[in-house]
Amino acid sequence: MYIERVPNRDSPPAMLLRESFREGSRIRKRTLANLSDWPNDRIEALRAVLRGKSLSPLALQDSFEIIRARPHGHVAAVLGAIRSIGLDGVIAPRKSRQRDLVLAMIAARIISPRSKLAMARGLGVETLASTLGEELGIADADVDELYGAMDWLLERQQTIEAALAERHFKNDMFALYDLTSSYFEGRTCPLAKLGHSRDGQKDKLQVVFGLLCDGDGRPIAVEVFDGNTADPKTVASQIKKLRERFHLEHIVLIGDRGMITQARIRKDLAPVERVAWITALRAPAIRRLVESGALQLSLFDERKIAEIKSPDYPGERLVVCRNPLLAAERARKRQELLAATERELAKIAAATARSRNPLQGEAEIGMRVGKVLNRYKVGKHFRVTIESRAMRYERDALAIEAETALDGFYVVRTSVPAEVMDEQEIVIAYKSLSKVERAFRSLKTMDLKVRPIHHRLADRVRAHVLLCMLAYHVEWHMRQSWAPILFDDEHKDQAEKKRETVVDPAQRSDGALRKAASKRTDDDYPVHSFQSLLADLATITKNRIRPKASGAAEFEQLATATRLQQRAFDLLKVPCRL
Repeated sequence: MYIERVPNRDSPPAMLLRESFREGSRIRKRTLANLSDWPNDRIEALRAVLRGKSLSPLALQDSFEIIRARPHGHVAAVLGAIRSIGLDGVIAPRKSRQRDLVLAMIAARIISPRSKLAMARGLGVETLASTLGEELGIADADVDELYGAMDWLLERQQTIEAALAERHFKNDMFALYDLTSSYFEGRTCPLAKLGHSRDGQKDKLQVVFGLLCDGDGRPIAVEVFDGNTADPKTVASQIKKLRERFHLEHIVLIGDRGMITQARIRKDLAPVERVAWITALRAPAIRRLVESGALQLSLFDERKIAEIKSPDYPGERLVVCRNPLLAAERARKRQELLAATERELAKIAAATARSRNPLQGEAEIGMRVGKVLNRYKVGKHFRVTIESRAMRYERDALAIEAETALDGFYVVRTSVPAEVMDEQEIVIAYKSLSKVERAFRSLKTMDLKVRPIHHRLADRVRAHVLLCMLAYHVEWHMRQSWAPILFDDEHKDQAEKKRETVVDPAQRSDGALRKAASKRTDDDYPVHSFQSLLADLATITKNRIRPKASGAAEFEQLATATRLQQRAFDLLKVPCRL
């Protein structure tokens, strides 16, 4: 900023407070305030400050007042990222009120996830929490208008997902698919059902949603199902989506062992041409391979990975892996669960033998025993005898020994030919499902907080989940850009070289380890988590300033970015001033 004296013909010259800015290759200037009625001593004092000379704080305080300061930096980063990746154009090619409302809901989900009512209050001029409503021109939006924009977005879901698929899916591309659930508050939504709760909320209704990502873990599409839908029943709709809506010729669908089952392979995958898949076998299937002789456990005394064949899986490849560290961890956990179960069973046995008010009756004793066995999930390793006045138990040593022999083993099952992918690449592809699990953690707990769901209408639930998916799409891109100043590992290719085989546990690169230990980057910036960096950027405020001179115009001024904050905007390649 600077003070410029502008001649005014026969009148006294105008004294203007101005600032310069770059617009493309040209330097332009804007007037911030007219200081013409200020006394000369005050103008000279301000000029001295602008030139870097010291001035009494009281003198400045007497000259200006800040009417309002609004958190702005995090809004600029998120909206800048949305526009940088072109998501606004994917949602709708032309600017509209509905599109701006949707962009606001996506940005708000990243910045501060909360209800639509709370978000509407945060947009308003009197109750704003940031510059989000001001920057998008929707400060007057109310909650009903936000709900209307959700309905508008849901109508465009297929178009949006098709556009994202066209950008990020290519022929012979991996498609990662997994399913999760989220608990529901209320009982009026037709999608909400009692089912297998992954949130540990067994007494609450829930909805289920499946997330489809590309091979890098970037979310492309999401679909909401009834809360009691089993995982395998959702596979057919994803195949149809990939082939008919996204028009992909060659697909390699990757799903976990509970998703891509033998029945799904036979009914949904095998009949479709040019659709390959990668999954894994369940423990009983691995045990049958051992019993049939197809899998020789002694083969892995000196190696960790091998490909085998079995007549039970014609035309398929089975890649067997053994991780000694995983074997040790499973053995440790099993012993802890067995010991915990024995302690609880001992209490029940003692209750049946006490002299005063003993526990009696096969039904009553059986209910107590069943609760214990269900809690620790190792009931198959115990022999329990229940009588009307007694209960006895012992470990099943043979069952424990048989399971222990398979500790650390897992078998990846695939239809991908060997000339397309070798055994190492197959295992790496299957392990990439962890990227979808990370997306679920971000959606449900760390950042976006999709749960609990309060919407009563089925389509509103679908729109809410779609908004959260689009918000994670933006966050995924922001994390990629910000990796050098986050605790994320930006040198994963170097980390992979630290492993002897793909079966070994994942390692972090040396750079990531240094960041974690020192809490600073190699170029001496403090390291942040994603949310703490957004909170840091929020301290860049947009300030409404009023000069105290009579008749002087109010003006806006951004707080100066710190070195780290400027680095964050540079990595995103977006400006702080939108």
